[in-house]
Amino acid sequence: MQSPSPLQALRDQLVALELDGIIVPRADAHQSENCAPHDNKLQWLTGFTGSAGMALVLRDKALLFVDGRYQVQVRNEVDLSAFDIHHLHNEPLDQWLNASLPAGSRIGFEPLLMVNSQYQALSATHCRLIALTTDPFDAIWHDRPAAPCGAIREMPVAISGESSADKRARVARVLAEKGADFLAITLPDNIAWLLNIRGSDIEMNPVAHSFALLSRDGEVEWFVAPPKTATLSAALISTLTLNDVDAFLPRCQQVAAGKKILLDGDFAPVALRFAIEQHGGEALWGADPITFIKAHKNAVELAGYRESHQQDGAAWVNFLAWLAQEVPAREAAGNPVTELEAQQKQLEFRQRQPGFIEQSFSTISASASNAAMCHYHSSEKTNLPITRAHLYLNDSGGQYQNGTTDATRTLSFGPVDPQQRLHYTAVLKGFLSMFTLQFPSGTHGHQLDAFARRALWDLGLDFDHGTGHGVGHQLLIHEQPQRIAKKVNPWPLSAGNIMTIEPGYYLADRYGIRIENQVEVVESQPGFCRFASLTLIPIDLSLVEWNLLSEQEQQWLDDYHQQVRDTLSPRVDSEARPWLFAATAPLRVQAG
Repeated sequence: MQSPSPLQALRDQLVALELDGIIVPRADAHQSENCAPHDNKLQWLTGFTGSAGMALVLRDKALLFVDGRYQVQVRNEVDLSAFDIHHLHNEPLDQWLNASLPAGSRIGFEPLLMVNSQYQALSATHCRLIALTTDPFDAIWHDRPAAPCGAIREMPVAISGESSADKRARVARVLAEKGADFLAITLPDNIAWLLNIRGSDIEMNPVAHSFALLSRDGEVEWFVAPPKTATLSAALISTLTLNDVDAFLPRCQQVAAGKKILLDGDFAPVALRFAIEQHGGEALWGADPITFIKAHKNAVELAGYRESHQQDGAAWVNFLAWLAQEVPAREAAGNPVTELEAQQKQLEFRQRQPGFIEQSFSTISASASNAAMCHYHSSEKTNLPITRAHLYLNDSGGQYQNGTTDATRTLSFGPVDPQQRLHYTAVLKGFLSMFTLQFPSGTHGHQLDAFARRALWDLGLDFDHGTGHGVGHQLLIHEQPQRIAKKVNPWPLSAGNIMTIEPGYYLADRYGIRIENQVEVVESQPGFCRFASLTLIPIDLSLVEWNLLSEQEQQWLDDYHQQVRDTLSPRVDSEARPWLFAATAPLRVQAG
């Protein structure tokens, strides 16, 4: 007998559990952006591979909510006869529930997969939220991968710049100031920073899935699968109380009575709130203080970023020089370079750098219409050739021993039509506006976002993703809390933050354009800051409409390319050096 589809199998669970619907987020208990295969229920259910989404499965209908980055991609991956597609932010689930379902409808959810802020929004609807006590996918996902169990390594103080003991003491002082007895830590990158460790549970994400309790006296209880810690030093282990990961919620229940426990309302699972409040404790809601402390990099970390970007820049230049030679030659020979071949070659150039560990995220190697999908990833099925007739977009980065990199370049290898040239120049002007900007220290990201969009807005165009995000120090490529986007972000920017600047434009079924540099926020004068580029990669100027660039913009490009040339010329392969000199020549030379 044929097994039911995942969607039908979940609907059978609705009947058994006496539910009208069930929420299936793309989430694990840590709200990881990149789920382990074991936790990616949304992909198993729908086929959607993006990093942000949520499904609502009803007995006679199913909806999939995704953000603006994935509106094109989701329609290529999901059975549209089975799922209605909605925008995750513009038409959120709570509004849909109120508008579309009868009052009292029973909607199931897993408390470990829903954060408190989501729970509060959904609880305010006229539907009834039902907390599930078991995982409904255990009964229907028969070939479910095992939970990840990657080894954990220690991060030397010579690279981290601060001992774990000092970090614990700093955070403990914040707990005392807030009147909290404990901090419940559920974000793996915060635990990695606090303990000076790095994990390997998910490829390209050097964190370990675990939980921790930090008391106001600086003591740490770490809840982690024992095999992961096998290679850690006795010196580190002796400073910790270790428990298995499954003991975290029971331990929170045990210590809750009469205690105040600080929880991050945007990231901690609501299961923690239930565990604490039902056992006589008080949940103090506020951002995990580690998140903000971690985002202000120390001098050792900043030096590591700069060095890692020089290594990554050399790998990029070697790759771009190879592309410039191979794309036209191979196309003329009838054997064009493909997206997959290009990303593999780029990885090989990175692997030659002495500090390289692994990629920092899955490379976006996108030719022609594939680049119109912001987070496209090439496959054997979608693999397009890279030719002189189409734009090519590459968004990639590396995890190095002393830093994490992220950059995007859009390239042309042949003639460019006027529309492409206009769109590319508008994106470049948005990019340059951020680098020629001085802003008061403490400015918020959403206050700067419009500068990156102005040139596109003048054309009646826009892009449906953020302008910039934080980047971890040999940690996650998307790091909280600072962000540059339209959406209000309460966290101020100040010297020592590491961000990206990445405006873009995407014309469905035609092409995509994005230019991205990673930056350090630096003090420009007392009370003011600017963005200083960490990324050292030539920007393709063959696509530029020169008369649309101001003198200030042209001077910035000349100065930037001079820095790239001077810094990288001793590091790149000898055969790549002529390309580097040509690509970074002054504008008056390139413009003819």
